Amino acid sequence: MRITDILNTRYMSLSFEVFPPKKEAGFDSVRAATEEIAGYRPSFMSVTYGAGGGTSRYTLEIAKNIKERFGVPTLAHLTCVSSSKETVHEQIHALREADIKNIMALRGDLTPELQKTDRSQWDYRYAVELIRELRETGDEFCIGAACYPEIHPESRNQKEDILHLKEKVEAGADFLTTQMIFDNNLFFNFMYKLREAGVMVPVIPGIMPITNAAQVDRAIKLSGSFMPQRFKSLVDYFGQDPASMKQAGIAYATDQIIDLYANGVTNVHVYSMNKPDVAKAIRDNLSDILGKDFNR
Repeated sequence: MRITDILNTRYMSLSFEVFPPKKEAGFDSVRAATEEIAGYRPSFMSVTYGAGGGTSRYTLEIAKNIKERFGVPTLAHLTCVSSSKETVHEQIHALREADIKNIMALRGDLTPELQKTDRSQWDYRYAVELIRELRETGDEFCIGAACYPEIHPESRNQKEDILHLKEKVEAGADFLTTQMIFDNNLFFNFMYKLREAGVMVPVIPGIMPITNAAQVDRAIKLSGSFMPQRFKSLVDYFGQDPASMKQAGIAYATDQIIDLYANGVTNVHVYSMNKPDVAKAIRDNLSDILGKDFNR
């Protein structure tokens, strides 16, 4: 099933993101975790990509396993940073052979080593180039792209950032998924500006349950996300007690998701970090909401 078919329904749904292991030794445990999450019947699951080819084959193996064994639609990430056209086309061919039609087209992170190289020599410098190439292969792929409600770290301002998003959509992106957000008002404001700019594709908000205090600094470093005072107070008060922090973090994420549903969002993407217990807790908190149409 294409992701856009899921997003264009009026039924409340939930999707989860998982990631492949960094080394082969961890593959079995990661696969077991992803299978458990798949057993909770999410609307779809996305599988992140290993840069440089190191774990990229695990992305495909996990995505294929989820789709074939559990019947859960999968969204495979594909990054192009510093990759050759030959490497990217090999990955596209492998995805096509595995009958995976949903692709999250990303540039990928610029590591300190990559920042020192001459980018003018790269076959791909921006995600829009990968999106355009995917679309030129035909309409079989449903293509997703990333967006930053709080501005991409490399953009000068939000207006410029939204213009780049518009380029991605014009190049062939079918939907957008946000980086993690902790304040829904930022998402709603972002959506207003997107629509005003003529970007009309579906946008999936991304929610990351923070279940331990150490995740806060990593989340800020990874995405530059704004942490509202309400959330900071939660971490300050419960952060020293692991069990309490986990419960409070899941409750906060659940509250965000319910608010998004109540404001017309039909699918929310959860960065579940290969944690089946967290995925299950959130799904259970929403058990009487998921799968219903409140706009009848």
